[in-house]
Amino acid sequence: MTSTQHAREPRYRPARRPHDDAPDTDAAFRRMRELADGPERDEIRQRVVTAWMPMAHRLARRFRNRGEALEDLQQVADLGLFKAVTRYDPDRGHAFESFAVPTVVGEIKRHFRDHMWDLHVPRRVQELRNKVRTSRRELALATEGPAPTVAEIAGHSGLSEEEVLVGMEALESYRTLSLDAELPGSDDGYALVDTLGDSEPGFDLVLYREAVKPELERLPERERRILYLRFFQDMTQSRIAEQLGISQMHVSRLISRSCHRIHDHLEEEEAKADADVDADRLRTPAHA
Repeated sequence: MTSTQHAREPRYRPARRPHDDAPDTDAAFRRMRELADGPERDEIRQRVVTAWMPMAHRLARRFRNRGEALEDLQQVADLGLFKAVTRYDPDRGHAFESFAVPTVVGEIKRHFRDHMWDLHVPRRVQELRNKVRTSRRELALATEGPAPTVAEIAGHSGLSEEEVLVGMEALESYRTLSLDAELPGSDDGYALVDTLGDSEPGFDLVLYREAVKPELERLPERERRILYLRFFQDMTQSRIAEQLGISQMHVSRLISRSCHRIHDHLEEEEAKADADVDADRLRTPAHA
């Protein structure tokens, strides 16, 4: 075989592993272990974080196209990397990379779990949802029969039937339904928003009249009659003045004074009621 043939033959190159470009930061970690909290230790830690950022951003790119911007995922990965650098103990004998990767990935998954739900769902309920979904999928693959029952899912997952029901309900909470979504079975564009009622202004009027009624009874007879004629009989101030034999200006002053008196008394009663509610809350034990 000639030298020319040797030159033309492709050289064997070993496959590049994902983190073959990992920096050598062992000495920096050991120096951090020797230092107390302070500027020098913070500076070394920041240099280590910066050196390992390419690895963290590479992990973040695995989760792109899941509804979150890559820049935001990289920031979350940087946070996980910072935690890993802070918590890593080189004396335990394992490489930093084997400790950092699950820490960064866990931080990213936690971000999706806590911030990518349309509805706020407690973490425990989210975990039940994941277990129920996994069990249903595994049971569906194992059998060709109908969908697994609640009891079957509970037996497969180790959850109680009540927990399975909570998890199944949470399966519908990951994405909200638009009010403009057309209802199933409708062929005329009838949407969910069409089922919602409108506010009824008359309700507020009824409540206000019932609240004002006791205050009207406390007014003198003449002022009560003036308000009745003005607001219930829809008479003008001039007609009321003629009927009572007083001036229109006097009617106006009496109406204004009566309305202010009722308004102020209602505000006092409302403030007193709020104070009573706050006092009851303070007297109620936190565990009640």
